[in-house]
Amino acid sequence: MSDVSLVWLRDDLRLTDNPALHAAIERGGPVVVAYLHDEESDGVRAIGGAARWWLHHSLTALAADLEKRGSYLVLRRGAAASEIPRLAKETGATAVLWNRRYGATREIDAALKTSLRDDGLEVQSFHANLLNEPWTVTTADGRPFRVFTPFYKACLAKGEPRHPFDAPKTVDGPTAPDSDALADWQLLPTGFDWTAGLHETWEPGEAAAIRQLEEFAENDIEDYSAHRDEPGVDATSRLSPRLRWGELSPFQIWDTVTRVATSPAGRKNGSSFLREVVWRDFNYNILFHQTDLATKNFRPEFDEFPWEEPDPEQLTAWQTGHTGIPLVDAGMRELWHTGVMHNRIRMVTASFLIKNMLIDWRIGEQWFWDCLVDADEANNPANWQWVAGSGADAAPYFRIFNPVLQADKFDKHRDYQRRWVPELDTPEYPEPIVDLKASRREALDAYEAVKREADRRRQ
Repeated sequence: MSDVSLVWLRDDLRLTDNPALHAAIERGGPVVVAYLHDEESDGVRAIGGAARWWLHHSLTALAADLEKRGSYLVLRRGAAASEIPRLAKETGATAVLWNRRYGATREIDAALKTSLRDDGLEVQSFHANLLNEPWTVTTADGRPFRVFTPFYKACLAKGEPRHPFDAPKTVDGPTAPDSDALADWQLLPTGFDWTAGLHETWEPGEAAAIRQLEEFAENDIEDYSAHRDEPGVDATSRLSPRLRWGELSPFQIWDTVTRVATSPAGRKNGSSFLREVVWRDFNYNILFHQTDLATKNFRPEFDEFPWEEPDPEQLTAWQTGHTGIPLVDAGMRELWHTGVMHNRIRMVTASFLIKNMLIDWRIGEQWFWDCLVDADEANNPANWQWVAGSGADAAPYFRIFNPVLQADKFDKHRDYQRRWVPELDTPEYPEPIVDLKASRREALDAYEAVKREADRRRQ
């Protein structure tokens, strides 16, 4: 019998441009494609409710795509250190292949690579899910970048990203080993089903992701720069969950945008859009060098910041979109219904929690982690820290997004606010839970105290 290759999938739920799968097929012989649901290993952050919904449906779509190619998807649950060697033994695999990860979980991969090789197996890992791996983009003296613009320029200087691999037409799977039933993982709600808005908004899976990318590049990208900051206009790509779950690779996005959007306006707007894809690389670069990014300030002087003890009623008002601040409430309700939020409104709602309510950014980051279908281990904490002022290349703490002025500028006809807050102009709409002017002053005073203390310690 030919050598069996075991392909271990994680955040790369696709057949197109999947280097580990491509290499396994190139080896010749049967290929076992497996997904391991690991919430036990050190360094693994258990995913939130909205992400669990997406994972269930994306795995369903992937399994169907493999069946069309004559294969199957094996599902297992448990710690990678025990389950991957067990699956390799059950399938008779002589090689285990995967695409690399960049947070704390890379230590799991490194240990597995050593142990599997010690057992006589061939082990290969691949560059698949970032345009540039963190250790390949550094300053002149070899240190990681802390500011985005020079990082971006360094990435561009490396030249065009590689072209994506085609999806295989067939996948030769050997006799199927035992597999978990996806329903047994209970990724979907078992009590009250709050996912109707997710079903209404999304179709998880690689095929839908490719369609969405092509439609954006062909029809929508020319309006990207002009309207990307307007939450009431459908001008963004909405590809973030596709990237988070690896239904698309960044190489596919780069290739499609540069190949399809060839008009002068398309090229200009395409460049602006692809800059955001590089921002994702930048956040992973930060995570690679600080794996506890979701719990620890990147700038240690913020460890002394005097956060308020959250008032439960006010925190609930923020979480559910009942703060009395229309733009904030619209964003939080959009999040609950769709599992995403317009990027500018993410900044506004985060700024309100941090700088008007004086609540620790980590509390907001955790709420987004549970509510976002695109909750990403690098983007979510890095962007929260950017708003807080505690992160890399962060907005200065004194930059406070005034939600009233932001609404006047980016939702001046109040289309977005009225869509998500239909009671906006009625007596039922609540009064603001905080005074924007007074809370802004309090936040700036707290920041100045922290800054003075940091300056004193440096003397």
